[in-house]
Amino acid sequence: MDKMIIGYKNSNGEVIDTQTTNDTSLTPITYGNTPDALDIIRHSTAHLMAQAINELYTNAKFFVGPTVDEGFYYDFRVDEKIGEEDLKTIEQKMKEIIKKKAVIEKYIITKDEALVKFANDDLKLAVLSRINDTKISVYKQGDFEDLCRGPHAPTTGMLHNFKLTRLAGAYLGGDEKEEMLTRIYGIAFADKESLKAHLLMIEEAKKRDHRKIGGEMELFMFDDESGAGLPFWMPRGARLRAKLETILHKAHRIRGYEPVRGPEMLKADMWRTSGHYACYGENMYLTQIDEQEYGIKPMNCIGHIQIFKHTPKSYRDLPLKYYEYGVVHRHEMSGALHGLFRVREFTQDDAHIFCTPEQIKSVVLDIVEFVDSVMKLFDFKYKMFVSTKPEKAIGDDSVWELSTQSLKDALDDNNLAYEIDEGGGAFYGPKIDVKITDAIGREWQCGTIQVDFNLPERFGVEYTDEDNTKKQPVMIHRAILGSFERFIGVLTEHYAGEFPLFLAPTGVIFVPIADTHVEYANELKKAMLSIDIDSEIYDKNDSLNKRIRNAEKQRVPYVVIIGDEEVAKKSVAIRDRRTKEQYNLTQEEFMVQLTKQLTEGKI
Repeated sequence: MDKMIIGYKNSNGEVIDTQTTNDTSLTPITYGNTPDALDIIRHSTAHLMAQAINELYTNAKFFVGPTVDEGFYYDFRVDEKIGEEDLKTIEQKMKEIIKKKAVIEKYIITKDEALVKFANDDLKLAVLSRINDTKISVYKQGDFEDLCRGPHAPTTGMLHNFKLTRLAGAYLGGDEKEEMLTRIYGIAFADKESLKAHLLMIEEAKKRDHRKIGGEMELFMFDDESGAGLPFWMPRGARLRAKLETILHKAHRIRGYEPVRGPEMLKADMWRTSGHYACYGENMYLTQIDEQEYGIKPMNCIGHIQIFKHTPKSYRDLPLKYYEYGVVHRHEMSGALHGLFRVREFTQDDAHIFCTPEQIKSVVLDIVEFVDSVMKLFDFKYKMFVSTKPEKAIGDDSVWELSTQSLKDALDDNNLAYEIDEGGGAFYGPKIDVKITDAIGREWQCGTIQVDFNLPERFGVEYTDEDNTKKQPVMIHRAILGSFERFIGVLTEHYAGEFPLFLAPTGVIFVPIADTHVEYANELKKAMLSIDIDSEIYDKNDSLNKRIRNAEKQRVPYVVIIGDEEVAKKSVAIRDRRTKEQYNLTQEEFMVQLTKQLTEGKI
């Protein structure tokens, strides 16, 4: 089966299945775990799952079933209630269908024919309402068929290695005003070994879930009464966040960035000028003040533009780098909210660099160096993607081509590897997206570098060139973490809550054996603060063993036991919670050890 051709790729990079063409002059895609092959396998497995659901449940109606980063899903409606316990039943039915090795067929009908064919299926009609093509493709296997662009495998007989992973609710079309459908997620691979490895990763991911660890460590919380998607930072989480902000603050200042701060809302006319109102308005919160419309900022760009424009600038001032830990608000659908990963209020580690066109390459390379140093600090591997013009965009094609080529040139000229993400750019300009890989192999979208000729033109941003003429600068948007909320969520899962000392919300927990040892513990706590390490004292009226266990649950770098000997000798008894071993150091030796570790947290 490894050599079986299951699809082709044309010169535009488009994946085409064997039902669509058998043109052997195209690049063949063979059965395996390549991205293109997996897309075909997973898309086909989604339909296999839908076929099983159709056979098991009454009056099944299906909306969409695409492939996604985590595998595939299908949104549907049935008369019966489906729970997590039913996933195994659906899997068993899928295995029965596979044994029949049904051929997957594709046929084309007109949209009008499709409207007649599916006239009694409201979900199919909802799908058709979103399709502008006059020709519609339908895929059929056994008694099941569905509207689909594909691609699909030749038969169901090759879809053995799958697992249905979870059940969720999803609003029809992502609109929370619409009906809630049932969504089932799944994963599929070309071989058992890859599937097994992925399932082990999922189990490990559950243990590392930042929502679970964040609750156990009391880092952050959410309160439904106060509003969905609005995180509250508890003392430990606020300490962690402050440490991250301080690391980034120093790194920015060393690299010549100036701190600025813009207001959190502006008149709606500003957002109309920028294009946000037209291209991003559905994600904004709008309000009325003194009979004028205002928009709460979803981005920080306009504030930095206004600061730049406030005083005359010359070519000697460029590149000019502004940065801000800017709080922004975006209207996310309630069904999309997910811990710190998807919230309605978050803080971007945002920066905007105003430069000349000739400076784009050097500025982009400086940012890439900054990104590299941050990722190395946290032991992340990363890949870069050049994301091109999306369908919904502002500005002339010529400007987009110039901007996109500038990004490619900066990376090409320095032999920096990247991939292309067609249509993945921001509405105002192309960008470099940075995707990081965590400790258990998952990819996360974090940083971004965006070249923008459009906003400076729209807002009349100028500088005086050396020939004394007015010129328009280029604006480069840049975030390295993406947002503090999301990045802290990723870090929590990356480290499984075991943060390095330079980042740990609590670096040391002191456990005095008796009340007579608390005074020395307080002395040590003050000493910790003098080197910017936060510590806590566990001196509650519990048994010593219980206090030690509670301290270890906090995943702190150091748990220190203090008794008579430690007080007398001005020493510490350090407990390694991983090996359950203890060793002793003098207070001075301990401070030297901690100070040395703190230097690891510099960029």
